[in-house]
Amino acid sequence: MAAMAHDSRFFRCIGARFFAVIFTLLLVGAGMLALPLLGQSGQSGPSSGQQQPAEPPDEAGGPQNDVGPMVIPKKKDEPPPEEKPKPPRKPEGMPEYSLHVEATLVNVPVLVTTKDGQFIPGLKAENFRVLEDGVQQQISGFNQTQSAPITALLLTEFAANNYFFIRDSLTAVNAFAHSLKPDDWIAVMYYDMKPHIVVDFTQDKQEVFGALHQLQIPTWRETNLFDALYEAIDRLDRVEGRKYIILISSGRDTFSKLNYDQVLKKVREARNTTIFAISTGQWMRAASTTDCTRTSIDVINPCSDVRMNYLQADNQMNTFAHMTGGQAYFPRFQAAFPEVFADIAHSIRNQYIITYHPTNTRQDGSYRKIKVELTDGDGHPLKVHDQKGKDLKYLIVARDGYKAKQTVE
Repeated sequence: MAAMAHDSRFFRCIGARFFAVIFTLLLVGAGMLALPLLGQSGQSGPSSGQQQPAEPPDEAGGPQNDVGPMVIPKKKDEPPPEEKPKPPRKPEGMPEYSLHVEATLVNVPVLVTTKDGQFIPGLKAENFRVLEDGVQQQISGFNQTQSAPITALLLTEFAANNYFFIRDSLTAVNAFAHSLKPDDWIAVMYYDMKPHIVVDFTQDKQEVFGALHQLQIPTWRETNLFDALYEAIDRLDRVEGRKYIILISSGRDTFSKLNYDQVLKKVREARNTTIFAISTGQWMRAASTTDCTRTSIDVINPCSDVRMNYLQADNQMNTFAHMTGGQAYFPRFQAAFPEVFADIAHSIRNQYIITYHPTNTRQDGSYRKIKVELTDGDGHPLKVHDQKGKDLKYLIVARDGYKAKQTVE
């Protein structure tokens, strides 16, 4: 019994020591495992004495990682750069233009003839005195044209109204075509209900005659003179230099959209354009009113309307011509037409061209009246004598005035 008790104490002592060794080994192993974790946490985590950096705001931008959002500087909100205005696109084919200012220069063609229509040559600049609105102007340029080529538009009435008007028109245009020279530029238009361009400006006389041969059978009865003359002047405004309108017409207007005042304003504003008017149907007019008896109260006479219409037509033709420095002709017989056009050609090719800078420099669009006088150099009226020493009466033909330029503000 004593031996068994001794053995049990031995085994309890060995078991206690065995469990103590096992427990010690477990503690050492746990400590060795804890050391790497403490070192890693000491490196990644801040110490208690260090200040933790501020957490970046959510609007800092950038993707998220394990420790928070990566801080990427955000661009400042700047206004977009202002776009410079692009220059206007120039249409293809348009030439380059430059802006320049010119002093106002007025050209005044002057025709000086005897009462018989003979041109008076040999005059000098000191023989002319030009008045604008009553104020004398200083002549800066002077020239005499002799046999100079012309640029003219032939505008003729061609309507189904009366045989005598048609016959006179065709006779007149053919007489004019035969008076042309090789260097002349001519265009042909006719009008009835509306104006028609038969041939544009050309120096080929055969082309002009071919165009005139197309005038065979008229269609419309209307004679819209005002519309046709307005369009003719408007087209000639685009042509440089001196231009002439040879107007062959009865002078009557029947159905124009424009009225007399409107076309008269256009005639006044025409620059470097002279109108020569040739009336048609004069013989028929005289024959149609021969049997009309005049009464003290002419308004009740049925012929009074006919007379009034013809008188008004002649007055319109006179006004168009004289306002632009031209002349009006009223031939009664067909045989007189060649002589009329010979006189027109002589007047156009033999003129005095006077230029001056107006003393009134205002560009207000006003109408300035012009008056041309002949002097002997000492301020006295010029006297012209024939070969026998007799005094000759002369005629000065010049435009009535011009319209000043209008300044655009």
